[in-house]
Amino acid sequence: MSGRPAGEHKVISVPEGLDGERVDVALARLTGLSRSRASELVADGHVLLDGHRPAKSERVLFGAVLEATIPAPPVVEVVPIPVDALSIVHEDDDIVVVDKPVGVAAHPGVGWTGPTVLGALAARGYRISTSGAPERQGIVHRLDVGTSGLMAVAKSEHAYTVLKQAFRDRVVDKTYHSLVQGHPDPHTGTIDAPIARHPKHDFKFTVRADGRASVTHYATLEAHRYASLLTIKLETGRTHQIRVHMAAIKHPCVGDPLYGADPTLAARVGLERQWLHALGLGFDHPRTGERVDFASTYPADLQAALDTVRDLD
Repeated sequence: MSGRPAGEHKVISVPEGLDGERVDVALARLTGLSRSRASELVADGHVLLDGHRPAKSERVLFGAVLEATIPAPPVVEVVPIPVDALSIVHEDDDIVVVDKPVGVAAHPGVGWTGPTVLGALAARGYRISTSGAPERQGIVHRLDVGTSGLMAVAKSEHAYTVLKQAFRDRVVDKTYHSLVQGHPDPHTGTIDAPIARHPKHDFKFTVRADGRASVTHYATLEAHRYASLLTIKLETGRTHQIRVHMAAIKHPCVGDPLYGADPTLAARVGLERQWLHALGLGFDHPRTGERVDFASTYPADLQAALDTVRDLD
């Protein structure tokens, strides 16, 4: 794989609501970049304020012109790495549905050198759709590295196009189970709160008014002394959506310190990652139009943690 995608150049007029803000803060708010990434761009000379290179602490004024050249991330190759624990739930000429274990990313990314779903499939000789960015070919939706469960990957170009649109149209059924701290009140509910990148932390997201629309439905299956087991359905598929939304209502996923979970409880139940599993996946088959539904069971670490929580009652 050769070459790099071109960088992005943005020219933005500072709105009245950002008058007096620091350059890095204004850039982050206007572009959706994290605060730290915006600061790096300013420090590296990739940002102009009314034609000059500002310090990141310089203040912007209403009507000023911000110019930012955002270098493209490096192209990351798919390296075939066997993942014995990754199981094939279904395969045909158009799709392959896998049960992804914890510790495996959906696709390669900058800074990630571990195993991926695409690398595991390549190691087994699967040919995947060439649609999508080079390092994400065939990927129509993703799971976090620390989340296990069902993922569909497109093998044909037709399947990629149809499934990507199905996810955009919110007609794919995605069911998760999560063990969260405490007891959500009400026991059944909907969290409708926009999600955006965290302004100060890379790789973290937060509920923010200017974020993307995000809707999560949950219902309590089991209530225990320290935690509750929930079934969760997503209307949207934002990065870290369940983790962010559960943290926002003060019931983070057990074992998820990034979003405020108690590490003491995680240690007590033997968890080294968030208790979150993609249990069900259903959609209309991209070729036949027939409904297909897939199911997964809890992996050993999540089952053991749930058993311990039940025993603590």
